[in-house]
Amino acid sequence: MSRLPPLTHPVEAFAQPVGLTQGALAAAMGVQRKHVNALCNNRRTVTAATALILARVFGNSRDFWLNVQRRSDLWEAMNSPGVQVAPQFEFSERNK
Repeated sequence: MSRLPPLTHPVEAFAQPVGLTQGALAAAMGVQRKHVNALCNNRRTVTAATALILARVFGNSRDFWLNVQRRSDLWEAMNSPGVQVAPQFEFSERNK
């Protein structure tokens, strides 16, 4: 399987259409610009605290941002070289 290119981080996808630069987003979030840059470049994860801040800034839920991180982690795991997903295990009465 060939490795897919990384997806645009949703923080960046939300900020660009409304014309928010990383600096402006950082100011709205109350964090340093390097924090936002690290999020946008997948060098920092969306923690619970960051999810609360992003939810306040963008007017959506903290769960949205935590799910974004979860899905990003899964995508990375599924598209990393050397990571093999085990075949689905069929559970039956015999396996108990």
